[in-house]
Amino acid sequence: MAVVIIGMLDEREGALKIIKDQIESKGHRTILIDISMGVGGIASSLRGDVCREEILRLAGGSVEEAEGMLITERNKAAALMAEGLKRKLLGLCGCGELEGVIAIAGMTGTFLSLTAMNALPFGVPKLMVSSVVAMPAYASWLAEHVWLRDITVMNTVVDTVGTNRLVSALALNGANAIVGMVETGRNYPEETRPSFAMTEFAFCDTGAQYVREILEKDYELVSFHSQGLGDRAAIDFVDQGFFDGFIDLAPAGFSEYLLGGNRASGPNRLDVAMDLPIPYILSPCGFDMISCGPIQRKAEKDELWVSRRLSERKIFMQDAVRVQARTTAEEMQQIGLAVAERLNRHTYKEMVKFVIPKKGFSSLSVADGALYDPQSDEAFVLALKENLDPDIEVLEVDTDINSREFAAAVVDALTRIKGKGQQA
Repeated sequence: MAVVIIGMLDEREGALKIIKDQIESKGHRTILIDISMGVGGIASSLRGDVCREEILRLAGGSVEEAEGMLITERNKAAALMAEGLKRKLLGLCGCGELEGVIAIAGMTGTFLSLTAMNALPFGVPKLMVSSVVAMPAYASWLAEHVWLRDITVMNTVVDTVGTNRLVSALALNGANAIVGMVETGRNYPEETRPSFAMTEFAFCDTGAQYVREILEKDYELVSFHSQGLGDRAAIDFVDQGFFDGFIDLAPAGFSEYLLGGNRASGPNRLDVAMDLPIPYILSPCGFDMISCGPIQRKAEKDELWVSRRLSERKIFMQDAVRVQARTTAEEMQQIGLAVAERLNRHTYKEMVKFVIPKKGFSSLSVADGALYDPQSDEAFVLALKENLDPDIEVLEVDTDINSREFAAAVVDALTRIKGKGQQA
């Protein structure tokens, strides 16, 4: 096995050599992959174990083709190199050759490396040493890459071209970090319990903890924060087959998508595990609110605030940034219809259970809560039940989501699924 080192030799030969030498001094074999685009100013004396010709060939291209794109279509040349790099990393990982990967780069190299690292499985140590990861203009793009994968990022502050004491320190730190990850990772204990994903956020965290307390003896529970990107991470893991079941306490990324809220996670939010024969247990936490902060959007007559007339609704302010507005009965009916339509697409409907806490979908919609509106909650329940396939069971419990009784109902839903032959 080897630690893979990625970088452009015609730009960062000095730093790459320091990383290579340091990792090898710790007793690890290295594979140096050169992703030079042909625009650097260094005539490198160091040679990669994998040359750029091989990387481009894996993507169906050539050096001549890539260099011909550099002036007018550099993005296409970079995409070609990224695809080849991804295929190379997957090949090394698939045959058991890759025990960790470190890349050091500027903007183009960061794009190439992160794109390829995203293809690697969870748990494989991945370290991106970059001079551009803190740039606000690229924050959204970078978040897309590092949020859904366990990629560690080191911000270099200075550019990593040339050789000086700052670059040397960064290269040594990066090399020691990836070695530490690789060596420590070998000692992770094996998990013998079935593993379940669970979504939660602040307004159902007590209920989630009760579920965890009941199940953790027999199940490993991994929580995901339902703020949009966390939802997408959960979906990604579940659909990869990483988990044996999914307890989706806070699927509000779907309603936020429908209504335009901050926590939107896309139209496919409820398609998770659609074709997998694993338990999928949901509750309606978060459907009772729209995340619409910061509060200054109200004064600025923001489109969401104006179009949905949020100023006329019950509002809960955690702070100036986090603001929740109550969903109306009409919106709750819309959500119920859309949720039913999505869940009806699931192949293994007997594995899907919807648990409804009738006395509060969240801590905000209980009787003394800031967003209490039982009529609107009931509009959701009626729309869901009237349109949901009868093979998908709805379990209504006369309690709120943050109670032990609700947690017991979630466990009961899981028991019902296992009773129908699902083995967990």
